[in-house]
Amino acid sequence: MKSMLTTSSPLQADGSHADAHAYRPRQAWGIAGWLTVLSAINFLDKVVLGMVAVPLMHELQLSPTQFGLIAGSFFWLFSLSAAVVGFAGNRVPARWLLLGMAVLWSLVQFPVALASTAAALLVSRVILGAGEGPAFPVSVHALYKWFPHEKRNLPVTLINQGAVIGLLLAGLGVPFITQHWGWRMNFIVLSAISVLWALGWLRFGREGNLRTHASSANATPAHIPYRRLLTDATVLTGFLAGFSAYWGLALVLTWLPSYLEQGLGYDPVSAGRMFAFVVAVGVPVSLGLSWCSQRMLRRGATSRLARVVFGCVCIGLGGLLFLCLPVLQLPPGGKVLMLALAATLPPVAFALGPAILAEIVPDGQRSAVIALSTAVATSAGAIAPVVMGRLVQAQAHGSAHGFELGFSVCGAVMLVGAVAGLLGQHPARSLRRLRGTDAAA
Repeated sequence: MKSMLTTSSPLQADGSHADAHAYRPRQAWGIAGWLTVLSAINFLDKVVLGMVAVPLMHELQLSPTQFGLIAGSFFWLFSLSAAVVGFAGNRVPARWLLLGMAVLWSLVQFPVALASTAAALLVSRVILGAGEGPAFPVSVHALYKWFPHEKRNLPVTLINQGAVIGLLLAGLGVPFITQHWGWRMNFIVLSAISVLWALGWLRFGREGNLRTHASSANATPAHIPYRRLLTDATVLTGFLAGFSAYWGLALVLTWLPSYLEQGLGYDPVSAGRMFAFVVAVGVPVSLGLSWCSQRMLRRGATSRLARVVFGCVCIGLGGLLFLCLPVLQLPPGGKVLMLALAATLPPVAFALGPAILAEIVPDGQRSAVIALSTAVATSAGAIAPVVMGRLVQAQAHGSAHGFELGFSVCGAVMLVGAVAGLLGQHPARSLRRLRGTDAAA
């Protein structure tokens, strides 16, 4: 039986809605659209450094290890700020948090454009990462105020497609801007885009008030001690699965353009197009995977099957493809296609993982727990680029072998995360435990 939250509320005599907490599709999808654009900007900011890696390393005389350190520095405070702002999101309206982030992104891009030393570039990237860390968890928390439980897969996947849009724009636009105006101009353009989004959000952004657990027999308590939440097996292994999926995303953002140029021999413009191809493959695949999971839920599948098993299988398959990359003797085009498939499957976890957490976490604590999940996942972004940089430098610089060893390490991490998530995540069991009804069950 469908929840009353999924139907439009009747009008009273004065024309107002009888239930202010009803699901309103038009407004909900409008907010999802704005947050998708924000996600695109977020990922443009992330990937631009990797897209200008070759001229930047040459101008600033950086070694691969130094560049890997600077690329990873974006994530030094990324995870911490995600957690801190996530707790603030329990009390502060998401609308204002998101506005503040966009303004900060705009301001911090100018020092990046003016950086003339490795130290200045590193500091700028650390600050930018701190400003962007909370974007995904706060956006998801904001969306969950507009969409009911059974409709949450697709809007969060749409946000993730904003990331794909950002990567596509980067692959096509950054090489063009760099070729005509230099690599620094990219950061000035990104600053202007953030300002425009902030002005639009100030005008059109709104706060949702849809309540997830209202009047439900399966409702969680109003508050659960964080000690209990954060020691739950579903929560912990979900964190690990997200970490493993993000390891691959971090490598795609920071090292894939260099691999295409220096490892596979593409010129900068062709490498940009190949990069755009890799991320473009993710649009139909990610939407299709999320739609399949949501369809399974509507047809009566458990969350364990439709979200946990489904997501972990996708992570595991992506890991296998990464692991096999240096083993298979493929032409450059074949390796690009293999990387496209490997990079496309695991990110479905970024849509399904928060939905699993929202099933068992009280609404008033949801922002904090999703933020902690994001903090753990994105900490991979501080590790993976450095590991790849060391492997590239240990091999002959410019050869494909060092890059492919790094992708193999990524595959192994993903397989571990997929197995852990598959064995440990049981949402229904966790919900009973957190409600204190294990014995009765």
